[in-house]
Amino acid sequence: MSDLHERVSGSFQAQGLMKTLGARLAHVAEGEVHIEMPFSPALSQQRGHAHAGSITSIVDSACGYAALTRAPAGCDVVTAEFKVNFMRPAMGRRFLAVGRVASAGKTLGVCTGEVRAFGGEGEDYKVVALMQATMVFVRP
Repeated sequence: MSDLHERVSGSFQAQGLMKTLGARLAHVAEGEVHIEMPFSPALSQQRGHAHAGSITSIVDSACGYAALTRAPAGCDVVTAEFKVNFMRPAMGRRFLAVGRVASAGKTLGVCTGEVRAFGGEGEDYKVVALMQATMVFVRP
């Protein structure tokens, strides 16, 4: 396991919310992180689709962890702001949040993210949400 993966995985495992959502790290690379979440009725809204809160949570974390891969040594990340657009109802059997770093400096990282909904085996995905986020690199 690479140092980059260990850095992200250690922080991800410490998040209670990701455990509650049933989310898992699916991919870690320099500047890009994927988080997968299975659909659960416990995470649904009144019409039976995945709740916007669960969708937003996984893409916020994917963006944050993507930023962590580019953060200065010894820094952690926290979200300063984000904007999310929901493109369509979050219907699917599983969701994949993809976070990517657009720009990273000494103090801030700007990221883009998307959430893909998968309906079943072999099916193409549909993008259900897009995010732009600013992450702050913080020292302990």
